[in-house]
Amino acid sequence: MSNKTTVGLEIERKYIIKMPDPAVLASCEGYSATPILQIYLPAADGETRRVRRRVMPDRIAYIETRKIHVDNMSSTEIEGEITEAEFLSLAATPLDGTSPIKKTRHSFTYRGQLFEIDVYPQWQHTAIMETELSGREVMVDMPSFIDIVREVTGIKAYSNASMSREFPPEEK
Repeated sequence: MSNKTTVGLEIERKYIIKMPDPAVLASCEGYSATPILQIYLPAADGETRRVRRRVMPDRIAYIETRKIHVDNMSSTEIEGEITEAEFLSLAATPLDGTSPIKKTRHSFTYRGQLFEIDVYPQWQHTAIMETELSGREVMVDMPSFIDIVREVTGIKAYSNASMSREFPPEEK
């Protein structure tokens, strides 16, 4: 990882939602949509490791991430930008039994809270929405235009690492 490595505690809530209206999302404060490719790599016990290519309007970012599970709602995240060559080298050694995850991430701010909606090509009617919190007790101010199917915070089947092994069927 580069010298721009960051370490922090990630506390998030995750939901399966009905596919939102793209026009409504595009009208939100700070809206962006970025295609993402992420590949899971071999890692030490208790750790998840991945590389990600994120295509942004002004550049392509390559990021290596290590996550150490703390509990159902949080993990320690060590993340840093890498070069394209490093990405390609690491991506050539995926974790056995996994497939690359492709998704489009729709990010926006609602009442000061950042939301990220991941749209996967495997699902036509639903998506996964996450929001990172500053603390466990923080309440999520849910956007009024989002229709929640159910909360999946802490449900391993809906982690991208698990989805790289077996993609869950779509809920309606």
